[in-house]
Amino acid sequence: MTDFVPLRLDDDEDEEKPGKDGGRANQPNGQVAEALFKARTVLIFGEVTMKLAERVTAQLLAYAQQGDDDIKIYVNSPGGHVESGDTIHDMIRFCGPKVKMIGTGWVASAGAHIFLGAEKQNRFCLPNTRFLLHQPLGGVSGQASDITIEAEEIIKMQERINRIIARETGQAYEKVVTDTERNFWIGAEDAIAYGLVSKIISRTDEI
Repeated sequence: MTDFVPLRLDDDEDEEKPGKDGGRANQPNGQVAEALFKARTVLIFGEVTMKLAERVTAQLLAYAQQGDDDIKIYVNSPGGHVESGDTIHDMIRFCGPKVKMIGTGWVASAGAHIFLGAEKQNRFCLPNTRFLLHQPLGGVSGQASDITIEAEEIIKMQERINRIIARETGQAYEKVVTDTERNFWIGAEDAIAYGLVSKIISRTDEI
């Protein structure tokens, strides 16, 4: 099984290398991109990076300029850079049109944070989708004062994300804190009970 990518503070990978998630290799070709644009559909597949956040932001703003019809976002992501996830999460609410979120495969870490950008009634998943909630991780090195500052930032980030999860799912904050102390995997049915998902779908006409 492919490892998930933990929520992290840094975004230091070279996104221009061929095959890197979030880079050029994951962008649809011309005909597919045109079809997705006409369908007002965004694909978030692979690692969450600044490059991915830039592309998704551009798509959301372009769709908003075209009109107020619903936007569909499909997510299959192992997670990644937390601030890039923040950007996409916030832009989903900011852009204006209603966004319908569809989880598929796995929706992990920063991917789950993005998924929660949609209103609860607009969050769907396919039957075999799995979700992962957990604490943000970060490698810290340097002077003792820098280590202290970074550790404090990770704690603040952890609290902020847990409060978002609690708000968007309806779970008690204390329960979310306990659940995310370890990797917390949730299948599709349990995701409904937890408040992550409103409906499991098998066909596009069920959205």
